[in-house]
Amino acid sequence: MSGAQAWGFTDDRGTELGAASVPRRVIAYVRAGAALCDLGVTPVAVYGSGHDGEVLDPAKEGGLRGAGVTYLGPGRSLDEGRVRELRPDVIVDVTYDGKSPYALDEAVADRIGVPLVALSVGNELALSAILDRFGALAVSLGAAPAGSSAGLRAAEDALREAAAASGSAVLALSGAGPDQVHLARPHAWPELARLAELGVRLVDPGPGPGANWLTGDWGRAAELRPGLVLFDSRAHATAPDAVLSGVRSTPWNPETPPSPAAYARFFRDLAAALAP
Repeated sequence: MSGAQAWGFTDDRGTELGAASVPRRVIAYVRAGAALCDLGVTPVAVYGSGHDGEVLDPAKEGGLRGAGVTYLGPGRSLDEGRVRELRPDVIVDVTYDGKSPYALDEAVADRIGVPLVALSVGNELALSAILDRFGALAVSLGAAPAGSSAGLRAAEDALREAAAASGSAVLALSGAGPDQVHLARPHAWPELARLAELGVRLVDPGPGPGANWLTGDWGRAAELRPGLVLFDSRAHATAPDAVLSGVRSTPWNPETPPSPAAYARFFRDLAAALAP
């Protein structure tokens, strides 16, 4: 296109990506797509992970459904013909290891002939840096530069105040059925590490295998005597109500969209849950 502005972006694998013009038609992993939607870039479609089914998980959708964004199903079983029909200019995924996209085989993007951006959501980056990277990508794709982060700062202040007043021990977990639960290691998760910085007293599940989770039974969770449980609210996870009685709980999406608005909502909700 005559006079079009060339586009370039280096993702968190260190891959330098480029196009003759700014990509306008974005397909993304649902977590990345929900963040971009918050930041002013509405994808034409999103896809899920191996945890996801054929229906978009309500815990993950953010503003996508309201924006009319098409859901394509799990990324590892995408119908490439359908993707081609959507004429994407770029695909956006996340990476946990800084090497590979999480939810989509990179060969799919290669075959379709579009660049694939992978942004880190792992614990090698602080939450603030993750939010900055998604903001930078959104601006490169044509979004207006982010304005004031006052909303996120206010939510953090509210959470800091609630945590100081409460003192409750908080355990983050993901239910894996009636007999098994994954207990989060707080410093393996950027958002949980940020909660700790804000004064939330997070419970460490203790020694054992697993970098991000310690897997055990629900009795192990009860032995840690949490005052509040942050439970994985995604569709594939088991809610704690039926197997961990007598403990207050509040939802946690381990795939919260990396946008200031989404994290402000999470922090405000947790502040409310910590209130006496």
